[in-house]
Amino acid sequence: MSGRQRTLFQTWGSSISRSAGAPGCSSGPERPQSPGTSTAHFPPAAEAQPESDDDVLLVAVYEAEQQLRVENGGFCTSAGSLWIYPTNCPVRDYQLQITRTSLFCNTLVCLPTGLGKTFIAAVVMYNFYRWFPSGKVVFMAPTKPLVTQQIEACYRVMGIPQSHMAEMTGTTQAFTRKEIWRSKRVLFLTPQVMVNDLSRGACPAAEIKCLVIDEAHKALGNYAYCQVVRELFKYTNHFRILALSATPGSDIKAIQQVITNLRIGQIELRSEDSPDILPYSHERRVEKLVVPLGEELAAIQKAYIQVLEAFASSLIQRNILMRRDIPNLTKYQIILARDQFRKNPSPNIVGIQQGIIEGEFAICISLYHGYELLQQMGMRSLYFFLCGIMDGTKGMTRAKNELSRNEDFMKLYNHLACMFAHTCGTSANGDKDKKFFYSHPKLKKLEEVVLEHFKSWNIQNTSEKKCDETRVMIFSSFRDSVQEIAEMLLQHQPVIRVMTFVGHASGKSMKGFTQKEQLEVVKQFRSGGYNTLVSTCVGEEGLDIGEVDLIICFDAQKSPIRLVQRMGRTGRKRKGRIVVILAEGREERTYNQSQSNKRSIYKAISGNRQVLHFYQGSPRMVPDGINPELHKMFITCAAYEPEKPWNLQRKSSNFSYKNGK
Repeated sequence: MSGRQRTLFQTWGSSISRSAGAPGCSSGPERPQSPGTSTAHFPPAAEAQPESDDDVLLVAVYEAEQQLRVENGGFCTSAGSLWIYPTNCPVRDYQLQITRTSLFCNTLVCLPTGLGKTFIAAVVMYNFYRWFPSGKVVFMAPTKPLVTQQIEACYRVMGIPQSHMAEMTGTTQAFTRKEIWRSKRVLFLTPQVMVNDLSRGACPAAEIKCLVIDEAHKALGNYAYCQVVRELFKYTNHFRILALSATPGSDIKAIQQVITNLRIGQIELRSEDSPDILPYSHERRVEKLVVPLGEELAAIQKAYIQVLEAFASSLIQRNILMRRDIPNLTKYQIILARDQFRKNPSPNIVGIQQGIIEGEFAICISLYHGYELLQQMGMRSLYFFLCGIMDGTKGMTRAKNELSRNEDFMKLYNHLACMFAHTCGTSANGDKDKKFFYSHPKLKKLEEVVLEHFKSWNIQNTSEKKCDETRVMIFSSFRDSVQEIAEMLLQHQPVIRVMTFVGHASGKSMKGFTQKEQLEVVKQFRSGGYNTLVSTCVGEEGLDIGEVDLIICFDAQKSPIRLVQRMGRTGRKRKGRIVVILAEGREERTYNQSQSNKRSIYKAISGNRQVLHFYQGSPRMVPDGINPELHKMFITCAAYEPEKPWNLQRKSSNFSYKNGK
């Protein structure tokens, strides 16, 4: 070779971007050019007479790749004659069937937690990775810990080369993400990152061939999942959508929204009772424990209702709040009444009167939130909430002033302060010498259930480790309650080794957990450092927290989604037990209604009656005349290596280049 000649690798690397845009990938000429794509240019050698065999080969490879992209939307006919299904895990008929459906139609997969949604996603992704050699495959999950977990989980199923995969979150710098989009083929990220990169033009939209959406029930309103799909459809409709969720939605209306927003053509729904999954699921025993409020809590509730009457009666007298049963009103009903007032205000209410009524609504909404806390969580959670109003940290100056002038409220507030002022700011590792005060009878019942679990486990198991081998997870919707439960259980060390698990945001009484801290807590819980985890809703979705034998739900959820997610934490590898602890009265009614809603949803979807309208435009993706045949094979995966931060990878590669290596 002459001194002017370069190797094929050098020419390719310096002159051509392998991720250059594909004119033929968009579905029609009227679509805008995909962001993130650029028209690839021939190297100088291709414009003039080729100077070497390398240059000739370069041009041939380039032209072949461009032709592949133009024809069949980038589909590789040789790879596309088969679709691969792994046998390194035992073959389950329902997973095989759902995978086949998902390859050829936009599909919403609803499987109980622990029955292989991620496995199905990994198989579908792998086949699109094979079928479209120049395409991109994207997996979206709602949180950073989930993104980190799913990239490893998918690798362990199908072994897509790690060099072709990358993880991106909001902490990945924008210029780095652009480079990742250019050089990688299988991307794992949060939907917010995807929205940002589409709007900035960093994401090559037309090159995306498969989009996997985890926790798909979130695709409501203007959530980032919905924005991503809308934006991608501006450039191409030639990509497969696979949506995953443990439950389709809270009601039929919500499910229809998900189907419409994600362009779903078919739903694959299984419940715990579906015949084809029964052989693979372990028994989950659900127990409902109803606890009376008790005299002390009932007295506080009675005093609080007097305060509610003082502030809600004004709205009732004006006929703005139509329901007059003050003890049974809910925060949600008051919000609906306020929305109705804003849409159709009375002509007699103008100017300053309108502002006064808005203020009354705001106070009532806050007070009814406190009412729900009192009934579900107890007196201490109510006190902490009211503290936030009265000390100004919630920024509710008008509410603070109005409440301060109400004698009944101040009497109740001062009474609660005498009981709980000393607990403000106490951590879960606080003063163990102080006697714990049970601010709700449910706490005492929870304590009994947990202690009984560890006691019976030790009796039934002769292993020396005993308590180290069983795990308990407790869910409560509010951080103050999580803190209170943890403090109560700390009294029973070392039998109970408890840790809290919350989201990123910090509150007055509890600091939030960073992503790193969350993953460390999960790791410690799985390894036995803690045997009891008390979590907010952040622990409900997706995260693999290991095998849990007992789940306790400390509050009822109006949405069946939340309970299904919580229940999915147990019964994965052995029998599991779920205990739902409910306060007598409203909370019990809420739970019963939620269970009824869940049954109605599954019955409606599974029945013959057409209650949902599916998207009719799912692309086939596979060219006409080609029908990929199933090929089962054993996939061997190398050990997974956690991804290094991208900036370290860049530094390393720059160093090697400068040293001629």
